[in-house]
Amino acid sequence: MPLVVVGISVLILLFLMTRLRMNGFAALLLVAIGVALVQGIPAATIPDVLSEGIGGQIGDTMLTIGLGAMVGRVMGDSGAAQRIANRLLDAFGPRWVQVAMVVTSMLIGVTMFYEVAFIIIVPIAFTLVRVTGAKLLWVGLPMSIALSTMHSFLPPHPGPTAVAATFHASVGHTLFYGLFIAVPAGALIALAWPRLPFVKAMNPSIPKGLVSDREFTDEEMPGMGWSLLVALFPVVLIAGAAVIDMVTSGDSPFLHAVAFIGSAPIALMLTLLLAIWAFGPRIGRSLTEVSASCASAAQAMAMILLVIGAGGAFKNVLVEGGISDYIKDVTDSWAISPLILAWLIAVILRVALGSATVAVVTASGVVLPLLAGSGIHPEIMVLAVSCGSIAFSHVNDPGFWLFKEYFNLSVIDAIKVRTTYTTVLAVLGLGGVLAMEWALDFLSL
Repeated sequence: MPLVVVGISVLILLFLMTRLRMNGFAALLLVAIGVALVQGIPAATIPDVLSEGIGGQIGDTMLTIGLGAMVGRVMGDSGAAQRIANRLLDAFGPRWVQVAMVVTSMLIGVTMFYEVAFIIIVPIAFTLVRVTGAKLLWVGLPMSIALSTMHSFLPPHPGPTAVAATFHASVGHTLFYGLFIAVPAGALIALAWPRLPFVKAMNPSIPKGLVSDREFTDEEMPGMGWSLLVALFPVVLIAGAAVIDMVTSGDSPFLHAVAFIGSAPIALMLTLLLAIWAFGPRIGRSLTEVSASCASAAQAMAMILLVIGAGGAFKNVLVEGGISDYIKDVTDSWAISPLILAWLIAVILRVALGSATVAVVTASGVVLPLLAGSGIHPEIMVLAVSCGSIAFSHVNDPGFWLFKEYFNLSVIDAIKVRTTYTTVLAVLGLGGVLAMEWALDFLSL
């Protein structure tokens, strides 16, 4: 019954947004309230459940997305994004612009959250679209797919890291094995998906306010050194903190300082301050002009943040309604391979709840008792759960709405593109996990 409720709620949401053209924020809240009532959540507590879901989601993403959008707009209005885009074109050529996006996204996405890396790279993707005249999805989709793969498959991202702790697996070994699965699978889908007929038929425009429409001359653009410094500054801070956390242990003021500076909001705040000076007074632009860029980015982000917050409310209603407990009880008696069971439970939870992190944490608790006597390497079990958590991203996933809004897609088109690519990635990931476990067993003979 709970899974039927999820399915019906998704259909109603699609009807409200596609047939009735209801605003995404209002539609998500309306459906969330309906699901809460059906699942027996007391009416008096529903507002608190919605507020908790919105607050948790916005708390996680508002600072990251807001600050990242401001950095991107400041870079765009100064010509820095165009400078980097031009250099990528010089290095790879227009024909290989997708490869440029995949390489860049995988390098940055190894240690950075999907949302953070997405916000940092997307201004460059938008600029490449404008400079080359290519379609938005032709350039932007490889970026999103590569980032999705890195975020879902590999530590130190939150889901795989949490599962590694549950299974007492080595984070370093999990990352090492995972790269052999994530890189080829992500690159294959990233380069194949924009070429599919149903994707090529879509031609969305760049959302207003997120990128400068101006084309700069070479003399007007800041130097490549400063442009790269600002673009990579948060990457260095966040990735550096993640690496230090992986290779060190203990409790010291230095480690606390590294964790503070390497947190996404602080790293992006420092980057924004650097961008304001580097692409403002340093090159002769007034602070008024730079502030106008920041304000324009904030205005463009308002509805995106509202929709993402409402997605968080919908997700929280599903969690509070006991759907994850229902799935756990149903799958306890399934007698199949622990690797496939771990992957499948993560897939089901991902479909039902939307949150990849909730899916992997719950799935790991279900299959943990099976790990001890199975002989399976714990790192491979981590990857099985992590691969499953990327599947079937749809309307109850806040990341789905970020993807939809930035690529200016309808709900149906976003489902056609994102839900399909995440599902195929999950299936390829499972194949890679099974092959990796076989290879490790063969090498240990």
